[in-house]
Amino acid sequence: MHAAVELPGDYDLTEVPRVVRGAVILGTIESVVVVLMSIITRLTGGVVEAVIGGIVLLAGLTLVTTLPGLWTRPRTIEGIAGAAGIGLAATGVFLLFDVALLQPLGVYTNRWLQIGGGSNWWYHPVWWMVGTFIPWMGALLLAAQTARGQRTSVVGVMAWVLSATVVLAIAAILFHFPGAHWSLGTFGIAFLPGVAVAAALASLRAARA
Repeated sequence: MHAAVELPGDYDLTEVPRVVRGAVILGTIESVVVVLMSIITRLTGGVVEAVIGGIVLLAGLTLVTTLPGLWTRPRTIEGIAGAAGIGLAATGVFLLFDVALLQPLGVYTNRWLQIGGGSNWWYHPVWWMVGTFIPWMGALLLAAQTARGQRTSVVGVMAWVLSATVVLAIAAILFHFPGAHWSLGTFGIAFLPGVAVAAALASLRAARA
């Protein structure tokens, strides 16, 4: 598989139908990932959970980070904001699935309920913020690639993000950050500052190009 993705057409594609279509697709993907992670954490544990859950988590984070930007092809703030808009609307789609199906069907294990704070009033707003933030940072990374004259590369984006995430996760564990330990949860939390650090560094490199 080729590491780079090159899309035809113009840049900064933020038409409403495109945003809505992307939100429905991404929200559905998020729902599938949550169901898979819940099944994995319910039925497995230890190394098996870490390996299989890690693959699913990484795939989900990669799609959420890069798909909105691939759809809007960001070059300026217009395309970056469009990607963030897709992320925000996608969280609304997911939360419809969540309230209508996932919660009534008892998809969540106790661990997932604890991660969600046990209350929609806490859980849903956090999902909105995270679901908007990650595509926003991903679009910044893709725009930085374009600014430097590079082909759009999902692998290139995720290499930056994962490198920063791993460094931050290890630092949190070594410095005994509250709750940090060798787990998927720590990696998932470290992904948030990791994607922000990667986007900042890539933007600085693009500005100097």
